[in-house]
Amino acid sequence: MNIGLAASRSLRQGARSDLMRLVRRNRAVLGKATLFAVGGTADALQRGKALPDHPRLHRLQRGFEGGLMSMVARVVTPEAGQALDLVIYLIDPNDPTSIFPEAQALKRQCVVHGKPFLSTFAGADEWLSLMAGRLPRECDFSRETVALIAHDRHKRTMVAFARRHFALLSRFRARVATGTTGARLNRIRSNWVVPMLSGPLGGDAQIASMLLDGACSRVIFFEDPHVARQHEADIQLLERAARVAGAKVVCLNDPVTADRWARLASAATGL
Repeated sequence: MNIGLAASRSLRQGARSDLMRLVRRNRAVLGKATLFAVGGTADALQRGKALPDHPRLHRLQRGFEGGLMSMVARVVTPEAGQALDLVIYLIDPNDPTSIFPEAQALKRQCVVHGKPFLSTFAGADEWLSLMAGRLPRECDFSRETVALIAHDRHKRTMVAFARRHFALLSRFRARVATGTTGARLNRIRSNWVVPMLSGPLGGDAQIASMLLDGACSRVIFFEDPHVARQHEADIQLLERAARVAGAKVVCLNDPVTADRWARLASAATGL
């Protein structure tokens, strides 16, 4: 397993930082993986002795030297043994480097290639826990609300995903969905989801507000990276809200990743 690892400066400083907490909680899984860490993140791991003498910790360049660019190349490479299987990039929403082209390209290429892009502590912690065959101890689907969102090209895929994992998704306290996606999902079972406005008309903003208020803690968003999106600002608003509440919010951005998550979560919960 090859894992790309990066963290904004504020999230990697000190023993109580998100990066150090994540590593401490998931040392067994990370200790078995090959890690490709951007320079400042690798240095923080070394200083904090979070993974002492890890034989497969590779330090990439610092971010301003092209470290994230190198990570993008490792996401897309077809070379066996060199490609990243998932990327953990803990993003401080107030860090301006998170909107640099290389950071945006890193997320986009993960979506294109169906590889997990985990930008919040909660999302990364849950994924690593599921790799170990368990859910984080704080996780209780029966108390959570999940948002289901899909761009036009993926609406049928979202419906198929919901049918395939209906039992798992039905464990959540509630489900919300934007516009047409919600209408289609409610054909599976009447009133199964609470419909919001369509994304361009404010549905993304409605769900962003729920994330900030703690009323929703999970977003499954089937993004289409191949189309120009006139409501890009709304999508960025949703992503920023998720990262502001990053200790409690999980985001999944593509059908392949969501399906892997659902299979792992179903196994962990005995479905």
